[in-house]
Amino acid sequence: MTKHRQGEIGTRLGRAGISAPAVAAMARIDAVLQRWRRRAARRELGQIALADLGIDLDLQTLDVLFAIEGAESEFGDAAAGETTVGTVAERLSIDPSRASRIVAEMVERGYARRGVSQADARRAVVTLTERGAAAVEAVKEYKALLMGDFLSEWSEAELAAFLPLLDRFSAWSDDVATRRSKFDAQIAGIAARMREAEAA
Repeated sequence: MTKHRQGEIGTRLGRAGISAPAVAAMARIDAVLQRWRRRAARRELGQIALADLGIDLDLQTLDVLFAIEGAESEFGDAAAGETTVGTVAERLSIDPSRASRIVAEMVERGYARRGVSQADARRAVVTLTERGAAAVEAVKEYKALLMGDFLSEWSEAELAAFLPLLDRFSAWSDDVATRRSKFDAQIAGIAARMREAEAA
């Protein structure tokens, strides 16, 4: 995007009541997140970890093992209770039939086992075997080594400031509906400009 167009967007955001420092920060944060998203989509670290550790899994099946483990730090409230195939599908936001196929593969390969719910004997649950738990732990430790080394270069003050702010920022899109309703007129204007550009 040209500086001229960025300036136009900044002007319109200012008219919508968004401060100039917030506009500047938003532009920089968005650029960082776009770069981060592209790298995360390639999942380079996960691929390297599996290769270095000699774990015969791909990233999709590894994700399923993480979902079966259901760590609260990763899945929050969705980590509570026993894990079923439906839970795995929910945690990974995938189709239940796909989750069922991958869980069946993990059971067949010895990374997971099926069992009976302690709360309801009619319900099947899934847990990690020793092999599955070892794979999850190995990947977590590998990632912790590399990220820990990177974060060791930060000061205690930087870490103390960064972590609560990152946690706070991670929730910025939780209430999109309310934020959208505040800017109905501006959103309509953006849509109108888009229609004009398409008609040109």
